[in-house]
Amino acid sequence: MGRHYPELPVVGVGAVVLAGEQVLLVKRGAEPSRGIWSIPGGGVEVGESLAQACAREVAEETAIEVRVGPMVEVIERILRDPQGRVEYHYVLIDFLCYAQPMEPMAGDDAADALWAGLDSLDGFSLTPDTQRVILKAATMAKSEG
Repeated sequence: MGRHYPELPVVGVGAVVLAGEQVLLVKRGAEPSRGIWSIPGGGVEVGESLAQACAREVAEETAIEVRVGPMVEVIERILRDPQGRVEYHYVLIDFLCYAQPMEPMAGDDAADALWAGLDSLDGFSLTPDTQRVILKAATMAKSEG
């Protein structure tokens, strides 16, 4: 099943990777959202748990190993073409993850990767959903202590 004009929604994961007051961001290198800053993530492979998919995607996109924590939120993203047909349909499960603040190396479908201060997110033109989920995850992390 392809991701472009799919027959069924694609299940994906996203990782809000925190290291202190910083979050790991990737610049998307492929459609949809090429050139947009976001959190690392991607499709779940058959036989893979959500946590395994989350850790794999972060490693593939940034070369950083993470500890996967609790689920933050489920987001549905449906993108339509100019004719109104569903071009992309994702069900994304975002997780809070933790890592050491080592230098990320962009890989796989990430064009760039970096650590951003939680107080500097406005400078990255994140989607409203992405910024909201990052801030929600940061609040969750503080309450975990």
